[in-house]
Amino acid sequence: MHNHATLEASEIPDVRMIAVADVFGALRAGLRDFLRAPGFGLFFASVYVTGGIVLDLVLAAIGKQWWLIPFAVGFPILAPFAAVGLYEVSRRLELGLRLDWREVLGVVFRQKDRQIPSISVVILLVFMFWMFVAHVIFLLFMGLSALNQVNDSFWFLLTPNGIAMMVVGGTVGAIFATMLFSITVVGLPLLLDKEVDFVTAMITSVSVVLHNPVPMLVWALLIAGLLFAGMLPLFLGLFIVLPVLGHASWHIYRATLKET
Repeated sequence: MHNHATLEASEIPDVRMIAVADVFGALRAGLRDFLRAPGFGLFFASVYVTGGIVLDLVLAAIGKQWWLIPFAVGFPILAPFAAVGLYEVSRRLELGLRLDWREVLGVVFRQKDRQIPSISVVILLVFMFWMFVAHVIFLLFMGLSALNQVNDSFWFLLTPNGIAMMVVGGTVGAIFATMLFSITVVGLPLLLDKEVDFVTAMITSVSVVLHNPVPMLVWALLIAGLLFAGMLPLFLGLFIVLPVLGHASWHIYRATLKET
């Protein structure tokens, strides 16, 4: 299935109901997969950790370190990109297939000829729109003078306008993140595993969320909480958090869709 660009379309899997216990079970399975193949997890996570550190240094150098806030809110939107390779590792572990760097990276590379680039464009457009909205929210509450005076200090967050900006920005950011979570939580692993178009994958993913609102809410909160915790110590915690969440996302996918 993963070796050719043009394949016969797969049947759309039926949605399965899960419980909150299944979410924590998937998280444990993700940790188990990471411990079984830590090299792959550390490799894929390193791309994001390196990017986060470089971004922090660049923003600090130009006196705009406060922009880490909208980037931090938007990070869960982009995190699924790091998981594509991890999905393949979990798939191979599940099937008892040999883990080979050339084969795993080859599967990731071949996604350029399938549907993941299309859904990636959707994700990037939403993230870019979120960054624009975050900038507008800042200007509405703080004004141009604050924009020109802000350096690497976060003093303005303690003002009444700053607190209001954080509340509004956090709410709007949560809406963006929820929307992207709904279309990617199952959509991305489905595109890797089956031959379906990206619109079908997004609709199926939203259907999973609608059929399992409480477990999916718990999963979303776990993702957001663990990602933010992983970003705090200079993004280094992401070396563990991203692989575990990536592997766990595969197991969430397997739990929520019936095999066809």
